[in-house]
Amino acid sequence: MTILPPVTLRVAFLGNDQWSVPALEAIAAEPELSLDLVVTNPPKAAGRGSALTTTAVADAARGLDVAVLEIDGVDEGSGATALAELHPDVLVVVAYGHLLGRDALTTAPHGAINLHFSLLPRWRGAAPVQRAIAAGDAITGVTVMRMDEGLDTGPILNQLEEAIRPDDDAGSLGLRLARNGALLLVGVLRMLPQGGVPARKQDDAAATRAPKVTAEERLIDWSRSPEEIVRWVRALAPHPGATTLVRGEPVKVLAAALDHQGWSDGAPGSVVGADDRGVLVRGGGGGVRLVEVAPAGRKQMDAAAWARGMRFTPGERLG
Repeated sequence: MTILPPVTLRVAFLGNDQWSVPALEAIAAEPELSLDLVVTNPPKAAGRGSALTTTAVADAARGLDVAVLEIDGVDEGSGATALAELHPDVLVVVAYGHLLGRDALTTAPHGAINLHFSLLPRWRGAAPVQRAIAAGDAITGVTVMRMDEGLDTGPILNQLEEAIRPDDDAGSLGLRLARNGALLLVGVLRMLPQGGVPARKQDDAAATRAPKVTAEERLIDWSRSPEEIVRWVRALAPHPGATTLVRGEPVKVLAAALDHQGWSDGAPGSVVGADDRGVLVRGGGGGVRLVEVAPAGRKQMDAAAWARGMRFTPGERLG
């Protein structure tokens, strides 16, 4: 019996985030996949000096010696031209942040395959990791789907569950999902030349939305329960960070914990005290301990050290 050599699948990869990088690297390492082009956003001004900064995907692609196209989208202009000239077998999209139009979705014979960081149809949208933590979900996961023109509405090709740990923030959970998802994605891609894997339609009635976190949402609402506040801090750490106003200046809260000691009456957001474990603040019906903070213009620091410099008075209000 003659054994045919495996078919090499030519891939165009679209992504921007640091969570895109594990999938990019997994594709580059797979002998049956040929990573022929990487598309990512142009450099943007960032940091205190507003220096132009390339995406994590651009940096990783250059390290892999893969052609990189830094543009805003592929539905028209140079992006659409590059895909048309490349003739890839499949588009792979991971944390790209752009919806693809019909022309882009049909550029490749195998269409566009997306890795999404939730168990679809739960948490469709730009912030599935953050929304899952904030909601108190015990389980999330990753989904490989075939893209259509909707927002994360395409048929599911494979999924993998992942527990959300009590100490997870968005950074730790997102990285774990990115690594697990990279392996799941490569498995699906390898099957495409052999007819692919069975797809199943999403249950739209079970869908929930995960919109991008707004600047207004980042501000901690101290009237919420301590459990909700701590989950929200975890959901936004390490970036962009939940914030509260302290004497009129924004302070990022990057780690917080519940505090179950006795609480006297006081308005939500009131500073109850500070010790070597952090700053104690009253939430809605209980206490929150600030553990790690980043004052405006300063690096992340221990909240206890920050409090020693601030010299809070009991009853002082945050927010």
